[in-house]
This record gives sequence, C-alpha cells and structure tokens, in this order.
Amino acid sequence: MNSNGPDQDKLDRVVAEARQAREEREQGYRERALKMYPWICGRCGREFTHANLHELTVHHRDHNHDNNPADGSNWELLCLYCHDNEHQRQIEQATGSRDGQSRTATHNPFADLAERLKKG
Repeated sequence: MNSNGPDQDKLDRVVAEARQAREEREQGYRERALKMYPWICGRCGREFTHANLHELTVHHRDHNHDNNPADGSNWELLCLYCHDNEHQRQIEQATGSRDGQSRTATHNPFADLAERLKKG
C-alpha cells in the first residue's frame, strides 16, 4: 500500500491505467499513419528516417484523438515543432491572444486627447 493511503493507491492505479490506454491507442493510430503516409512533416517538409522518426507526430485535424478513421483522413504527420505550433495557434484562436491569455487594455493613451488639443 502507498504511504499516502488507499485513496492515493486507487488514484495512482487509475492514472497508470489511463496512461497505458492512451499509449496503446496512440501506438495503434501512429503505426497506421506511418504506414500510410510518407515520413515528411506536412508543414515544414522535413524528411524523417528511422533514426529520427520519434520526432514525427500524428496530428488530428479535428483535434479529437478518438476520431481515427481507417482511411487516415483525420491525420497528418507533423514534426514536433510544427505540431506544437499548430496547437498553440488553436489556443490563440480560441482565446484571441498570442500567449493564450485574453487581455483587455487597461491604459488609454488618448483618454485626455481632446483636453490636450484645447491647450495646444
């Protein structure tokens, strides 16, 4: 038993099972995609070999990792960098900002423009 108690043991077991299931699911569609498509990043055109194939990822076009049609129509192979960039773009689009944080201006440099023009 874990020193943190039975609840922690159960949580650790559930997390481990979820990770294993995800890895098995990913391995299945990854292997299929690698057999189906040339080992080239769909964005930057970088070519891959067995030596660096671990840097080529499967991107789900609709961002649903459970949508894995047999024809591969929801997949594209992307290098790690382009894949990260694609997901960052999705976050930015959803939040309306570059860093994922929605912001509103707190300073209005023209707030007293009319008053300044009167003085000038």
